[in-house]
Amino acid sequence: FGRLKDWRRIATRYDRCPKVFLSAIALAATVMFWL
Repeated sequence: FGRLKDWRRIATRYDRCPKVFLSAIALAATVMFWL
């Protein structure tokens, strides 16, 4: 979760819709995996 704090939008969970929130987490995890 510490690296997700770089993705401020995900860390603070501005997205109210769970589907959008989970897709944003998946996107961030994919980018962190490749970097």
